[in-house]
Amino acid sequence: MAARMPALLRRLALLALCTLLGGTATVQAEEPVRVFAAASLTNALEELATQWQAAGHPRPVLAFGASSTLAKQVQAGAPADVFASADRKWMDYVATADRIDAASRVDLLGNTLVLIAPRDRAFKARMHAGFDLAGAFRGKLCTGEPGVVPVGIYAKESLQALAWWDALDGRIVGTDDVRTALAFVERGECGAGIVYATDARISDKVRVIGTFPADSHAPIVYPFALVKRARPQSRAFLQFLRSAAAARVFRRHGFSVPPR
Repeated sequence: MAARMPALLRRLALLALCTLLGGTATVQAEEPVRVFAAASLTNALEELATQWQAAGHPRPVLAFGASSTLAKQVQAGAPADVFASADRKWMDYVATADRIDAASRVDLLGNTLVLIAPRDRAFKARMHAGFDLAGAFRGKLCTGEPGVVPVGIYAKESLQALAWWDALDGRIVGTDDVRTALAFVERGECGAGIVYATDARISDKVRVIGTFPADSHAPIVYPFALVKRARPQSRAFLQFLRSAAAARVFRRHGFSVPPR
């Protein structure tokens, strides 16, 4: 009996060690990456989340909305790991609050600003100063809230640059995000809208009337960054979004991917 005790003790010690290691593995199991992203990124990021999951990771938790709203939530301490804004202004806002990992920040994507109309109420427009846009259609013009939502910021810049703002000011409907503006035009509640080209292409209920000159507004840039105290696997996910495979997905959805 005494001779068998050391072997029994060794087995008990091994069992305890396995139990401890098993508990540690459970604690360290990979958790889903939490992503706060501009509404215009919805379709592309949903596809990329599926690819990430297919590679053996938990599917990311994606929250979409206006960059302005999401930035304020991140600034207030919302549980996010990655923040993707549709402009630099709102990423700067979060950075000023010391809520992002500055070294991880990258201008990942670009986009184009377009004028749209309901498909059955399309009209002709010339996208240069001197054209009477206000007289070319009836009803309201929908876009993101000017001065707040990125697409509305870009839209106001372009309307002012083309000398169209004053004539349209009282007819502009500012929405919470670009997808809401698109929906208003789809339903015919607005006779025209200003959205991103990537949003217009997902709808068969609107028609692109014209593309705003690139020099009529600030460059449309999508900065991505890790939020401070992000989960460890979030860095790998951001690297995945910067990969050549992800770039192909973004381009297929209509985004431009600047060379790096």
